[in-house]
Amino acid sequence: MNLSNVVFLRSAASPEGFPARRLPEIAFAGKSNVGKSSVINRLLGRKNFARVGQTPGKTAQVNFFLLDDRCYLVDLPGYGYAKVSQAEKDRWGKLMESYFAAGRITLGVLIVDARHPPTNNDITMARWFLDAGCPFLVLANKLDKVKKSELAENLTIIRRDLELPEETPLIPFSAEKGDGREDLTRAISRTVK
Repeated sequence: MNLSNVVFLRSAASPEGFPARRLPEIAFAGKSNVGKSSVINRLLGRKNFARVGQTPGKTAQVNFFLLDDRCYLVDLPGYGYAKVSQAEKDRWGKLMESYFAAGRITLGVLIVDARHPPTNNDITMARWFLDAGCPFLVLANKLDKVKKSELAENLTIIRRDLELPEETPLIPFSAEKGDGREDLTRAISRTVK
C-alpha cells in the first residue's frame, strides 16, 4: 500500500455525509490533546496533511481520507479537553454513536497518552470498539516523553484500565520521532488486503 497516495475526501457532520462507496475504514479516535492528527501525519509521512491545531478539539466532524484508493482513514472528533459548548460536545457524541452504529469500521485505532493512565473517556471509547465487535489496536502516543524505566509499567496500566483482551495490540508510539510507525503500518496492511 502506498501511504503517500492519500487525498482528503470529505468531512461529515451527519451520517448522510459518510461516503457511499464502501471500502475498509481505519478509524482513529482519541482525546482532543493526544496528538491524533500528528499520528496520522506521521503514518502518512506528511507534515501537515491532517490539521494540527494549537487548540484541542479542532476535529469537529468525521473526516474521511482516501488512501491509495483502497481504504479510508477516518479521523473521528476528539473528546475530553476541547473548549466547546456542551451542546457541541453532545452533537459530537451523537455523530460518533451514528458512526459506530453504522458498522463501517474495519480497524479501530484508539490513541492514548503513554505518560498517563487512561481517562474515563478513553475507557468509554475502548468499550465502544469492544461493543461494536470491530478489531482495534491501541497506540500509546508521546512515547518520546516517557522515561524508559517507566514505559513497561505505564503500558501495563493502560492495558489493565482499558480492559484490553490479550489479542488487542498495544503499540508504544511517538508521532514526534516515528517509533511504532512500522507496527501501525503492518496492522493496517494486514487489515486492507
